[in-house]
Amino acid sequence: MNSCYEAQSHNSLSPTKLIGCQVLDLSHPLWKITLNNLRHDIYHLPEYVDLEAQRIQATAEAILITQGDKVFFVPYLLRSCNLLFQSEIELFDVISPYGYPGILLNEAASTPEFLNLAFQQFIECLAYKNVCSAFLRLHPILNQNLSQYPYCQFNGETVSVNLTLSLAEIWQQTRPEHRNKINKTKRSGMVAKIVPFADYIDIFVDLYEQTMDRVGATQSYYFGRDYFVQLSQALKNHLHLCVVELNDEIICGGIFTEACGIVQYHLGGTKSAFLKQAPSKLMFDYVRTWARERGNEFLHLGGGVGGAKDSLYHFKAGFSKQRHIFSTVRLVVNRKDYDNLVQVRAKELGTSVAELLKSNFFPAYRATCV
Repeated sequence: MNSCYEAQSHNSLSPTKLIGCQVLDLSHPLWKITLNNLRHDIYHLPEYVDLEAQRIQATAEAILITQGDKVFFVPYLLRSCNLLFQSEIELFDVISPYGYPGILLNEAASTPEFLNLAFQQFIECLAYKNVCSAFLRLHPILNQNLSQYPYCQFNGETVSVNLTLSLAEIWQQTRPEHRNKINKTKRSGMVAKIVPFADYIDIFVDLYEQTMDRVGATQSYYFGRDYFVQLSQALKNHLHLCVVELNDEIICGGIFTEACGIVQYHLGGTKSAFLKQAPSKLMFDYVRTWARERGNEFLHLGGGVGGAKDSLYHFKAGFSKQRHIFSTVRLVVNRKDYDNLVQVRAKELGTSVAELLKSNFFPAYRATCV
């Protein structure tokens, strides 16, 4: 059975539990005002959410829920289900922008009572908007206190470098194999540096697409040049490009974002001809020193594909011993509509509802295979 939370709606709140709820569009001043008062990441910025909305043809919104001094803030993408299915009324679902947006909470909000009320209000707001289901990727660093919450499902672990450690301690936490490779890249003449992304977009796109071709990535991972131009324009000083050069040739590059003491590895690529020399190890080694010198607390490298402890996870785990729980929120807001859509999708895929739900893809009606 597909693991998700069955949303229950309750329409009565006692006067002592009155809660405020607002749906914000990109232009609403409360979006940026809220971020100014909460530790956040680039995934919460309206410019980033807008870019993601354009990329997948969705609507960028956020829900702000407050009670006294308590704040619960969720950015998301609203997608029409009617592009997939015919329905008498227009149905929608909600998904996180690419990355780890999750839910922003201030310190006062981390009480079980408020979280229960806030999730209840969030669900009711989605139901009012004819939302059928919601899938949210939580932030492994900012949402650590939510990982055991009933609405949340464990999806795996991610890796980050603790930048509050000394450089010697960071180096000591590096896997010996990685240390040897990093030293070897330096001896071979490789040099890593941060460069203006806008000046290197074409070079980066080539590196990235070579890498996606090599690993057999699905089409959804091919963003295209226009996306990277728009990403640069949207994130401005939050965006950094690290490249590795050898004999004046750029052989590796990675996009890193920076906000509120958190540096995130976003996307990267290596020229196929230099893959065995592992220039990306030098890149990550350089960035963790660079990020630490800028006063950041975390260099978050992420995890494996889909949260799995695969070769990608193993590679990242070689740079640090620090781990975070990665969880998702999976809500069925309207069971009747959800079940109807799942039945239609199962029929289209030539399988049973039970088999489709076993795939653990959420929402199941958007699965493309079993």
